[in-house]
Amino acid sequence: MIRELSGDEVALFGEYIDKTRAFFLSTNVRPKAYVHSYGCQQNVSDGEKIKGMLAEMGYDFTDTPDNVDLILLNTCAVRENAEDKVFGNIGAFKKLKESNRRLIIAVGGCMVQQQHIAEKLKASYPMVDIIFGTHTVHELPRMLYDKLTKNLGCVNIPDGDGVLTESIPVRRDNAIKAYVPIMYGCNNFCTYCVVPYVRGRERSRKADAVVSEVKELIQQGYKEILLLGQNVNSYGKEHGIGFAELLRRLDAIEGEYKISFMTSHPKDCTRELIDVIADSAHIEHHIHLPVQSGSDRILKAMNRSYTTEHYLGLVEYAKSRIPDLSLTTDIIVGFPGETYEDFRQTVKLMETVRYDMAYTFIYSKREGTKAADMDDPVSDKEKGLWMRELLEVQGDIGLENYRKYIGKILDVLCEGRDKNKPEYLTGHSRQNIIVRFAGGDELVGSFVKVKITKAMPWAVEGETVGDTD
Repeated sequence: MIRELSGDEVALFGEYIDKTRAFFLSTNVRPKAYVHSYGCQQNVSDGEKIKGMLAEMGYDFTDTPDNVDLILLNTCAVRENAEDKVFGNIGAFKKLKESNRRLIIAVGGCMVQQQHIAEKLKASYPMVDIIFGTHTVHELPRMLYDKLTKNLGCVNIPDGDGVLTESIPVRRDNAIKAYVPIMYGCNNFCTYCVVPYVRGRERSRKADAVVSEVKELIQQGYKEILLLGQNVNSYGKEHGIGFAELLRRLDAIEGEYKISFMTSHPKDCTRELIDVIADSAHIEHHIHLPVQSGSDRILKAMNRSYTTEHYLGLVEYAKSRIPDLSLTTDIIVGFPGETYEDFRQTVKLMETVRYDMAYTFIYSKREGTKAADMDDPVSDKEKGLWMRELLEVQGDIGLENYRKYIGKILDVLCEGRDKNKPEYLTGHSRQNIIVRFAGGDELVGSFVKVKITKAMPWAVEGETVGDTD
């Protein structure tokens, strides 16, 4: 059952924000915070809410953890190397804690929601003052106030699915693209994935609240609205308003903007959804549709709830309705029990679909998932060879796909300077393709027409043409 914060809980939330801000005013201290979010866009969005609360409490922000009053790590649990990075960073913060008595270290997010991780933090990292899971972000003001005024540490990791609240302020990191979560949690229980255990069951925000937020963001000048959810396709089952209908309502908002979303699950991707995208004025002609494997045997072991036949049928219909559609995917290499023949079926599917880009990962064992107990006889070395083979195939496909754009004009949202080649500007087309082009900084934040002159396996380059919007 979905639970929203009660009126009393919202009032208490605001009270602790006010009390913490008053505490800092009384000490004539303007505190600084270092906040780092690991992992997916959902975590980045959570980090923006954390910063929103901290800003209301009186914190300024810095990009380095030196000489700050608060270090807060917002963690990810999807892959083991992400957890290793967190533990490494916490260990490095020990010296900062020893030299700075006022420093508070807080660790929250998906990684911490796992009981064995929380126990490890408590036992081996005493320099951490506050440990909180994914369901208690809204209690951060109280936890910080208790630490500041009573020196009380806190471990706050309740079971359950968390609550929905529209009351948390947001401090957005990007002036062009806005992250808008529309739902939280997941009901799918793919055997390799820890998300349902750390994010809880599916909970959708009310459509009116989402539409209101997006309208406000567009009025504020945001040019891209990225809708977020562990599985956006399953949005709204509790409210009787599905994802396709939500997209229709958002697409009807007046203004100059585009809508993107992630991530989709093939079992919930409908023809109605594809039709809405095809007929829209603002929705990207891009679908990120994670297939994970091209072997039906492995898909069943993963509990993905679809077959390759069903998946390819969706792809065929989507391409027929949206001729300039860009398709991207996620693929896991070396799932427990996967054979080379299973892997070759994935390669075959990749060659059939011809993705613009594929995000490929070697299987990472996650404690508490069913796959963690499955036999996994293939060596890491062999999985690495499979991965290399897959990357070579996708690289050739991506380059061939992008060559088709040479000579064509794409509408591109200019997002800023290219980090690797700052003499170029960069942005994404309506197909979510990375486009690099020359131009002045006055183009940043506007839609630009770019004629494509060069293709690479991961992006295209071009020249601006005509008037910009």
